[in-house]
Amino acid sequence: MTEDRKKTEGAWPNEGEGSRSGARAYDQASEKFARSGKVESKAREARQAVEGPEGKELERAEAVGKSHAKGEDPALDRGKTDPAKR
Repeated sequence: MTEDRKKTEGAWPNEGEGSRSGARAYDQASEKFARSGKVESKAREARQAVEGPEGKELERAEAVGKSHAKGEDPALDRGKTDPAKR
């Protein structure tokens, strides 16, 4: 077995395009957080951060992230103008 092959084997094997195990882990963590009762308090914290002194820094960080994007996902617009496409 080559050294490169050894590096890719383990608990998170390559699943090709998309990752079912990664998606499952994300879904489980999201559901756990939603049930934790912390959603409202975290939303308040986020609003205070955006509206507070660190808001400008957060806006700059968002702009940097968006500058790396290739654009909006066309799937987001699907069905907005034509109800038959929903």
